[in-house]
Amino acid sequence: MEHLKTLISKQVVISESDLQTVISKFRIKELKKGQLLLKRAQIAGQYYYINSGALRFYYGDEPQLTAWVVLPGEFFAEISSLNPQQPTRFNVEAVEATELFCIDKADMELLYQQLPAWQEFGRKTWEAMAIRMIDEIIRFQTLSAEERYLEFLRKPGFMQHVTVKQLASYLGITPNALSRIRKNLR
Repeated sequence: MEHLKTLISKQVVISESDLQTVISKFRIKELKKGQLLLKRAQIAGQYYYINSGALRFYYGDEPQLTAWVVLPGEFFAEISSLNPQQPTRFNVEAVEATELFCIDKADMELLYQQLPAWQEFGRKTWEAMAIRMIDEIIRFQTLSAEERYLEFLRKPGFMQHVTVKQLASYLGITPNALSRIRKNLR
């Protein structure tokens, strides 16, 4: 969990004992490629940090519509299910073998109450996530599919984690349209 400790220490000033308290609440969870972390209609109960691998949030059966991709070094939760404790609309699937560090909602709340540094870390983390979501929405509304694709090419390692079909779905286009875009860019 050294990556997680380093990330926390870079974001906030936290004592070693408080950092150990935080880390003690996390557990390691490993998923195989294709395994679901969360299934539609379940109620989310944990927050996660991705140590390695990648996950995608998708809905629908055929076609599966990829709504979000989470990569190593990111904190996330299925927040639309977790906080209101309502069934999720998404499946959350490992797109490759994935190692996560997870913490229960109750433990997260307890740490927020006990440790001001952890509360600050949580605030900064969720603000960054909100900014990422807003940026994604604006890109989707203002850029062409080709421009959105070019932006993904600039994200280090992103293309290694998802299939062409998943990327096309995330871009809101068909795999054939993505193939045409890729061909035109060569």
